[in-house]
Amino acid sequence: MFHYNFLKRIKIVSILVVLIFCIIILRVVYLQVFKVNRLSSLANDLWSRNLPLLADRGKITDRNGVVLADNITTTSLVVVPVQIKDKEKVAKDIALILNTDYLNIYSHLTKHTSIERIHPEGRGLSYDIAEKISDLNYDGVYLLKESKRYYPYNEVLSHVLGYVGIDNQGLSGIELEYDKYLKGTDGGVKYYSDGKGNRLNISEVYDEPISGNNISLTIDINIQLAVERELDNVVQKYNPENALILVMDPNTAEVIAMSSRPNFNSNDYKNYDLETINRNLPIWATYEPGSTFKIITLSSAINEGKVNLFKDTFYDSGSINVDNARIKCWKRGGHGEETFLQVVENSCNPGFVVLGQRLGTKTLYEYLQKFGFGKKTGIDLNGESSGIMFKLENMGPVETATTAFGQGISVTPIQQVTGVSAAINGGNLYKPYIVRSINEGETNSVILFNKPIKVRNVISEESSKLVRYALESVVANGTGKNAYIENYRVGGKTGTAQKVKDGKYMVGNYIVSFIGFIPADKPDYIVYVAIDNPKGITQYGGTVSAPIAKNVMLSIIDYKEYQPEESDSTREYTWLDQKYIKLPNVVGLDLKTAKSLLKDFSIEYSGSGENIIAQSPKGDMFVKESSTVKLMLN
Repeated sequence: MFHYNFLKRIKIVSILVVLIFCIIILRVVYLQVFKVNRLSSLANDLWSRNLPLLADRGKITDRNGVVLADNITTTSLVVVPVQIKDKEKVAKDIALILNTDYLNIYSHLTKHTSIERIHPEGRGLSYDIAEKISDLNYDGVYLLKESKRYYPYNEVLSHVLGYVGIDNQGLSGIELEYDKYLKGTDGGVKYYSDGKGNRLNISEVYDEPISGNNISLTIDINIQLAVERELDNVVQKYNPENALILVMDPNTAEVIAMSSRPNFNSNDYKNYDLETINRNLPIWATYEPGSTFKIITLSSAINEGKVNLFKDTFYDSGSINVDNARIKCWKRGGHGEETFLQVVENSCNPGFVVLGQRLGTKTLYEYLQKFGFGKKTGIDLNGESSGIMFKLENMGPVETATTAFGQGISVTPIQQVTGVSAAINGGNLYKPYIVRSINEGETNSVILFNKPIKVRNVISEESSKLVRYALESVVANGTGKNAYIENYRVGGKTGTAQKVKDGKYMVGNYIVSFIGFIPADKPDYIVYVAIDNPKGITQYGGTVSAPIAKNVMLSIIDYKEYQPEESDSTREYTWLDQKYIKLPNVVGLDLKTAKSLLKDFSIEYSGSGENIIAQSPKGDMFVKESSTVKLMLN
């Protein structure tokens, strides 16, 4: 019986052993046949080491291909700790070269990692430092190519472009908003080592990094540089708290130039405070717009048929009472009897209160919404604000009155420019944008091309035409005279907005602004200038901001080679103004006739003869009184 039981047990054990071996064999077959790729991958991970190579970010250019953000090649330091034998000596020598703490470097060399990047001391090394480290020739110490962002124009367009962190990630501006397109795909050098970290005699694998996509902006660097120059002059002359200039194509809402002060150098952003580098004022700042906002009220009233600029009149006594509140005109004693065209020219607050009353609270509010106020424009930049508007149910007679002339409402510069663009471009509100196209990194072929996006129609073409006429008249005969440009048609509106602090209006502290456009009859460019608390001058938009806008428009005229054109809105001069008179065209006339026509000018001659074959300046242009005219004789 005992013998039988023993044999039975042996048989059971044998069967179990056979089953276990069968399971093992099946498992081996399964792993070798069906999981071979997985096993190979795991083995490869154990043996391989990857030295990372960062990809170049895509370039950022202006609309004409001028590079605004580029890359330069630098070197970074990485170590493989297990390959370094004398860690103390290596740490000491590297720390000396990098001019950093020995213990900091030593901590990197003793970490239990396959590869350790010396960060941040070993990033973006100069050629000289990299060469010194290379000459040490230590095992386990590697120098890798690294791409570093470079902005050739330094401070120019800094808030728009933004900046890039040490790991090549976008942190603000276009660099942040379009980071996924710009950043590219990193590569590396893969080598093989044993369990102790010693390199094996197996060929290295080079995984080439792929550069990011290029981005073309709507910015024109020539106009941008003119804007930057004017802002530098503003800072030097007036020492304001802030200042900004925004230039846009009113027919498409493409941003042509955008800048503000204070600004920063994108190459050296770490030396600036966060408030400076992260606040792109043209899209972030919110404030009461003042009289530039009257353009919106004017456009709405014209479109609703509530005013005839030439026939309707208003008597300005210097103030107007609304629901027991007295609203004053900027001119003591008022402007007296005036047409509503003159109300616009004179920027008369009581007159605009009447326009607001004629529209009514609900209609005015609806137009503000149609023009895009109270919400973000959706421009493709980070950090945009939405502005502040009254709720309709909270708008009483006083709130309606003040809103009509730009007080009690808070807007952003980009909202202001986009809204006014709709008023002058034929009545269409467009979504502003600053990226023109995204292009493939190697071939620069277009991947995405942005086109203007029409949001809605706000006013009619006929209403827009009247608005343009009125604003051209403001520059010729009204508060915008300091933006008038002889021989060219300019429209615009001044603004002087009292600042609010702790719920109260500040005394003697204003944001002075001017919004203008050229040519006035068919605008190609709209220019907005706003200066916060300029020092050493009477704070009016017409005296401070209008001349700056004029300089920007003059730069555009020269750059785009605009030809002179006549306007019905010829400036009326006062005794304080530099007077311009029209220069006769004397080409083709005899000398005696030419002299009689040019009696109000000084004349210089070249050549000899009795007939005029050329003159400078050209005829039929307005030039300064008593100018010198050069005549070429045959």
